Amino acid sequence: MEDRLIGTKEARRTLLTVFVLLLDEIVLVLIVLFVLWKLGIHLPLWALILLVVALGVCFFALYRLMVPILNRKQETGREGMVDLEGKVVTPLTPEGVIKVRGELWKASSTDASISTDEEVIVVGLEGLRLFVRRKNDAEQGEGVRQKDAKIIPGTGRVNHGC
Repeated sequence: MEDRLIGTKEARRTLLTVFVLLLDEIVLVLIVLFVLWKLGIHLPLWALILLVVALGVCFFALYRLMVPILNRKQETGREGMVDLEGKVVTPLTPEGVIKVRGELWKASSTDASISTDEEVIVVGLEGLRLFVRRKNDAEQGEGVRQKDAKIIPGTGRVNHGC
C-alpha cells in the first residue's frame, strides 16, 4: 500500500520531514555536548555511542509513526463534507439552515421537510448549499448512498442512481 523505498520522491519527502522534526533535538544535544566540552567535562566514548544510538532509535520510531500520517489522504472539500452529521437550526421546508462542525450552512432536504433540532446527514452539496436527509432514515438504510448520490445541477434534487 505505502511505498517504503527510500529512492521514491514520496519516501524522500517523508524522511526529510521526520529529520526536520528531529532537528531541534539534534541541535540541543550538540549544544549540550559543546557546553560540556567547554566546561572541561569529557564524556566517555561509550556514552557518545549510546547517545547516537538513542537518537537513531528516536529517529526510526518517529519515522515509523509519521509515515502513515503524512501519507494519509486528505479529506477536504466535497469528499470531506459528505457523511458529516449536523443539526437543523431553521426548519428545512425544503430549504433552511443547519449546523455542521460548528458552522452554519444553507441546506436543502432531499426528502420531506425536517424540523428544528433534528439530526441530519450530508448527502451532497452544490456550491455552498448542502443537501441533507434525516439521520434516522440513514440508520434504517433508507435514502441514498452518498457515494452513489449525485445532485442534479440547478435543481437541488438528488439523483438516486435508479
